[in-house]
Amino acid sequence: MSAFEHAPNITELLREHARTRPDQEAVTLVRDLDRADGSTTLTYQRLDTEARRLGAWLQERFPAGERILLLYPVGVDFVAGFFACLYAGMIAVPAPLPGQYPHQRRRVQAIARDAGVRAVFTDSTHVAAVTEWAGAEGLEAVEVLATDVAGAGDPEAWRMPPTPRDTLLLLQYTSGSTGEPKGVMVSHHNLLHNVASFQRALGFTDRTRFGGWIPLYHDMGLMAQLLPALFLGSACVLMTPNAFVMRPHLWLRMIDKHDIGYSAAPNFAFELCRRRVSDAQLAGLDLSRWEFAANGSEPVQASTLRAFAQRFAPAGFQESALCPCYGMAEATVFVSGRAHRAPVVRRVAAELLERHEYRPATDGQQARELVSCGIPEGYDVRVVDPTTREPLPPNSIGEIWLRGDSVSRGYWNNPVATAANFGAVTSDGDAGYLRTGDLGLVHEGEVYVTGRLKEMLIAHGRNLYPQDIEHEVRAQHPELATRFGAVFTVSPPDEEESVVVTHEVKGRFDTEAFHQLAARIKVSVSREFGIRVGGVVLLKPGSVQRTTSGKIQRAAMRRLFLANALPALHEELDAQVAQARQAQSGELPPGLAAMRGPGEEEFVG
Repeated sequence: MSAFEHAPNITELLREHARTRPDQEAVTLVRDLDRADGSTTLTYQRLDTEARRLGAWLQERFPAGERILLLYPVGVDFVAGFFACLYAGMIAVPAPLPGQYPHQRRRVQAIARDAGVRAVFTDSTHVAAVTEWAGAEGLEAVEVLATDVAGAGDPEAWRMPPTPRDTLLLLQYTSGSTGEPKGVMVSHHNLLHNVASFQRALGFTDRTRFGGWIPLYHDMGLMAQLLPALFLGSACVLMTPNAFVMRPHLWLRMIDKHDIGYSAAPNFAFELCRRRVSDAQLAGLDLSRWEFAANGSEPVQASTLRAFAQRFAPAGFQESALCPCYGMAEATVFVSGRAHRAPVVRRVAAELLERHEYRPATDGQQARELVSCGIPEGYDVRVVDPTTREPLPPNSIGEIWLRGDSVSRGYWNNPVATAANFGAVTSDGDAGYLRTGDLGLVHEGEVYVTGRLKEMLIAHGRNLYPQDIEHEVRAQHPELATRFGAVFTVSPPDEEESVVVTHEVKGRFDTEAFHQLAARIKVSVSREFGIRVGGVVLLKPGSVQRTTSGKIQRAAMRRLFLANALPALHEELDAQVAQARQAQSGELPPGLAAMRGPGEEEFVG
């Protein structure tokens, strides 16, 4: 049992750490790895003082239960602001800074309005821009505070509010890969139970140092990296997403220099490192102490795991450190994972997988690789026919359903979506499940995720997983390897569905080079999957719409394509696809118009 699992609440847990280890490092932001003064640290005592100071400021103004929007870059100020909400009995609402693009600003406005926030916490660097954004979006009545400026709140005036374990502490807005973001209601009990389950599954301890670059408004950065460290009384070391994307080796250097044993990232980050870290940068690294390299938040690719382990073996990295995990905001964050072993990869018959059947591939048979996301911890898991709700036997592919104390109580202010996804009942009367919307299976007790129910492609009478096609396109074409793509189908009038491949491309290409690349994409997809591609659209970098967790928003990309609103560098469409777009193009629906044009990488603040 985890020492913190049965704490009265998270506030009492942090206060206990402040009493028993006051001078110990809690959280550090690294700005420059080569300077002695290149970082900022909060001890547990300092974090407690800041949380009481800002908590008192909130208590002076609002009753318990009000929502507070947190708009910060990655750093110690976010951590203090987050715990201030808990100390005051408020509900924290983390979100990305509004940014410069309309779709970013409107997303944050939608979160603020849906949550009904009463105040905004930010820092002095961004307070002017946040205040301007609030005014422009009609949120003038919402008070904006730069929490790093002295004078707001008195820590001695803070009073501990009644905080039973079922008290809401967080609205975690979902990424919305297939729909509009929704605020998942997370309680103290949900979070304590989930982190304890996470610890049991992977085996990290209070001696494990945590760290990484994932934004703290993202559930992976907040609940699968920062908070496990603080619940254990350990330390979390942070760096900015921008620093990682511009210089991926800095992530690995930080892991080495700060003795980090646990660091998590989506699959694309591991791929970026193995491709962009130079031999000279590799030569100075020692990754032998990186014990938990958690990979999640997007489909985990077996080829990436193999290549990363091989590339960084000379730096002491152990393949057994790779921890593919599965989780989602609706289940707080963590569902399944397993550490201290090489990743488990199954080669399955591709043709049968299209029919939702699991069978190992035989020699010479076309195969797909499925990566195990480990054994569920703290959940009852059922695999269910999504139409009939009939529980399926082992090794069957269906919708993954979950039940357990980590499952949240639903979506804030959204009873329709809550009723559709929470409290589901199987055909034999087994009740209380969360419908994840993920397709997959349980084989020998381990979870394998095959795709998203709403994103399954039906082309030429076959069921295809778009992420398989996207992965193959990147694997076959090196110029696309570190960029993003989205595959979907469109339906011309009176015709069957046609496959469209959209993909970002970086570099200098003339018209003939674009044409050759599009032709090679069509050939490779046809050869690998036996389907005809009706359209290829090559895009500017940053054009593929992604969620805050890095998931591809394929439905949004399809709507943008049909509205002829993608920033295409080059496109080749057959007559049927062109006809489908002509028949459906027109004004963008409300909200989607804000997404038009290139977008920032969603992980980068």
